[in-house]
Amino acid sequence: MSLMDCCLPMMEDPLGEADAARLADRFRALSDPTRVRLLSLIADRGEVCACELVGSVSVSQPTLSHHLKSLFESGLLDRERRGRWVYYRVRDSAVLEMHEALALPSRTTV
Repeated sequence: MSLMDCCLPMMEDPLGEADAARLADRFRALSDPTRVRLLSLIADRGEVCACELVGSVSVSQPTLSHHLKSLFESGLLDRERRGRWVYYRVRDSAVLEMHEALALPSRTTV
């Protein structure tokens, strides 16, 4: 076996540039433990009013709003305004996309 047989350059990345950028934004949003906890709390309840999250995490209300905005802008949450309240739910397709991007391909051993 020659060097060329085992070390051919990769012709194509598993993810395109746009997909990689979108996923990086989502993972960046989850680089904060408070955001991970918020995502977990919302996923557990299915849908949550922002007012119910105050006190669930140990941050001030403005900081909570900032974290929720980051999760929403990264595509991890959907939100809906109902009167003066905002309700959040996890965008399942975004979480599934992250899961699939991290899934290891099955490899056969030689």
